[in-house]
Amino acid sequence: MNIRAVRFDHPDAVRLNDEVQAEYAERYDDEGDMTPLDAAQFDPPHGLYLIAYDETGRPVATGGWRSQDRNDEGYEDGDAELKRMFVIQEARGRGLARLILAALEDSARAAGRTRMVLETGLKQPEAIALYTSSGYELVKKFGLYRFEELSRCFGKPLALSDDAAVHQMDQSSPCDASSPRG
Repeated sequence: MNIRAVRFDHPDAVRLNDEVQAEYAERYDDEGDMTPLDAAQFDPPHGLYLIAYDETGRPVATGGWRSQDRNDEGYEDGDAELKRMFVIQEARGRGLARLILAALEDSARAAGRTRMVLETGLKQPEAIALYTSSGYELVKKFGLYRFEELSRCFGKPLALSDDAAVHQMDQSSPCDASSPRG
C-alpha cells in the first residue's frame, strides 16, 4: 500500500470524493455532505489530504484534516477537523482507514493542533466503530450539521500524554539509564 499526500483537488481525490458523496446521498437520502470545502484548506501546514493506492496504483482510500479554531459553528482553538475519510467498497476490511487516520493524527499533532474532531452520522455505524475504537469520544456538536438529529461529533486530544512524552524521550535518549552517568 502506498499512501501519498495530494491536494484536495487532485483528480484522484475528486474521483474518491464523488464516490463518498454518492454513498452519503444513498445512506441519508439527500445530496451528500454540503460542508463547504476548499482545496487550500488541506494544504500543509494547516491541513493534509492523503490517498492510499493499492499495488496496481488504483486509489482506494482517502482522508484529510483542516485546521479549525474557535468560531460560531462550535469549533475550539487548536482543532483539526477530519474530512472525507473513505475506503472504496472492494478495499474495506484491510485496515486502510486506521492507517490513514493514524497518519492524519500524527500530521495534525506535528502541526501543533491539539484535538482531532469529526462529524459523522448514525447511518454510518462502521465510521462510529472506527472512531470509538481509536479513542474518540462524543463531543459537543459543531459544524454545518450540529443541529441535525442523526449527526454525531467526536473528538480526541492530540497532545502527548505525560507518560507517552516520557516514553518517547526514553526511546530517543542516547544515554543508558543504568549507567552511573545516566
